Amino acid sequence: MILSDGDIKKALLTKRIVIDPAPDFDTQLGSCSIDFRLGKKFRVFNHSKVALIDTNNPLVTSDLMTEVAIKDGEPFILQPGDFVLATTMETLTMPNNLLARLEGRSSLGRLGLVVHSTASVFDPGWHGVAVLELGNLGRMPIALYSGMRICSFTFEELTSDSEHPYLTRKSAKYKNQNAPVVSQIARDLE
Repeated sequence: MILSDGDIKKALLTKRIVIDPAPDFDTQLGSCSIDFRLGKKFRVFNHSKVALIDTNNPLVTSDLMTEVAIKDGEPFILQPGDFVLATTMETLTMPNNLLARLEGRSSLGRLGLVVHSTASVFDPGWHGVAVLELGNLGRMPIALYSGMRICSFTFEELTSDSEHPYLTRKSAKYKNQNAPVVSQIARDLE
């Protein structure tokens, strides 16, 4: 069952779901979702520094990207064909009996902006900022600004509490992330 706007509001007011900073219900709450805003941190690929992405080599993945921060009012220009990681301004904390799904906003999708490639599910017990997988599928650059509504979350009820919430799992690679963390795919080999 997907939570309605009233259920999302109630879950936030009772701290079942925690979003920090607290959202503005007038501008961020939809019929069955809540919008998150774009943060200031991005990770861009070091195209000329790394010859290829070797998913078995953790040294390569650590040198693969550089973090870039933008200032208030300054745009981040996403070029056509580019792919970057970014964060939301909000930190999300989930209970053990809900999962969240991240989706792009239609108004931005119509400009060619993709906000997640594959990672749309936030497990029960999640805590951290959402890392966005931004891609420009269009032919023109897109200016993105910190604070703009970039994505939305919906919440789904589980039939019972998760036995292994995200924060308790040894394999949880992105616990408590507060920046656009580069892929930890090489940890799959551990």
